Amino acid sequence: METDRDATLHAVSTAVLAVTRHLSVHEVLQVIVRAAAQLIDARYAALGVPDDEGSFAEFVVEGVSDEEWKRIGPLPRQHGLLALMLRDDRVQRLADVRRDPAFEGWPSAHPVLKDFLGVPIKDGTETLGIIFLANRRAPGGFTAADEELLILFAAHAAIAMTNARLYERNHELTVIEERARLARELHDAVAQKLFSLRLTAAAALSAADPRAELERVQTLAKEALAELREVIFELRPAELAGDGLAESLRKHVRVLDRAWSSGRGHRPKVRFEGDDVTLPSDVEAVVYRVAQEALYNALRHGDPGEVMVRLGPGALEVRDDGSGFDAGAGSRDGLGLASMRERAESVGGHLTIESSPTGTVVRLEVPA
Repeated sequence: METDRDATLHAVSTAVLAVTRHLSVHEVLQVIVRAAAQLIDARYAALGVPDDEGSFAEFVVEGVSDEEWKRIGPLPRQHGLLALMLRDDRVQRLADVRRDPAFEGWPSAHPVLKDFLGVPIKDGTETLGIIFLANRRAPGGFTAADEELLILFAAHAAIAMTNARLYERNHELTVIEERARLARELHDAVAQKLFSLRLTAAAALSAADPRAELERVQTLAKEALAELREVIFELRPAELAGDGLAESLRKHVRVLDRAWSSGRGHRPKVRFEGDDVTLPSDVEAVVYRVAQEALYNALRHGDPGEVMVRLGPGALEVRDDGSGFDAGAGSRDGLGLASMRERAESVGGHLTIESSPTGTVVRLEVPA
C-alpha cells in the first residue's frame, strides 16, 4: 500500500515538474495534455480552454496526428458531452462514452472512443480548462483511482496555467512600457532634429547665398538618419527574447486568426506550422518582421480565405489563397515589399515573391 502511494506521488510529481518548466500558456497546455495521458496511460487526451461564449478558445490534443486532426475538422463547439462539461463542470467517468445520452455530433473521421474520463481544471470558482482522457491502454477502463489521480494532477495544472497567464500578462505590460519609451525617444531625439531640419531648409530658401544653410541641412539630415537607425535597432520585438521565434509567430498568428475581419462578410483562417529554430537575434528579428508584413499584405489586400505561415530551418513561407497581384510590376512595393527585401538583404537573406490570381507566396531564406 505504501509502495503504491509512493509510486503515485512520484508519477504526479514528475508530471507536474514537466508542466512547470514552461512559461508560455500554449506550451503549458501541450505539456499538461501529454503528462496527463502518460500519467493515466490513456491513448487519447485533450485539453479544452473555455471562451466567453460557451465554446472553446483553445483545444489541444494528444494521440491524434496532424493529418487526422485536419480530417476531423473544426474545434468542438456547443454540443455533445464536451459542451455539457462546459456548462456543468463535474467529473465525468464513463465505461463507454458512446452510450451516454449527451454523446452526439462526432465527426466521421474522429477516432473511436470508448472509456472516458473528464476532469475540470479550476482556480477557485473559475474553470481554466477541462482535461479529457479516452481509451485507457490497460483493460478495464478508467478506475476510481485514475479519477482521483487526475483530479490531483488537475489541481497542480491549474497553478501552472495561472502562472503562465500571469507571466504572459506581465510580458505584455513590459512590451507596452518599452513601446512608450521608444515613442519618447523618437519624439525627443528624431522629431526635434527633423524640426531643426525644416527650419534650416526654410532659411536656405530665403537666403541670398544658401550654400552654408544647405550644408547645415545635409548635416542635420545625416544626424537624424543616424539617430533614427539607433532607435529602430532597439525595435527588436521583446517577445522574441522571452518566447523565441516560433512561439512569437504562433501567438501573432493566433491573434490575427481570432481578430481579423475582412470587411467582406467572412473571417479568413490564419494558421501556423513550425518548430523552434536556432537563428542569430538579428536574423530572428528580420524573419519576424517579414512575416508580420507579409501577413498584413495578404489579409489587407488579398481578401484570402486562408493564410498559412510555415517556419523551417533557414526558411519562412507565408502563403495565401487571395486575389494576388502583379509581382513583376512591383504594384505592392508601396505596401512593404521593398522594406521586406531590404530587411532580407541586411542579414544576407533572399526574398522571393510569387503571385497569381489564385494566391501569393512570400518566401524568405536566411543563413541557418
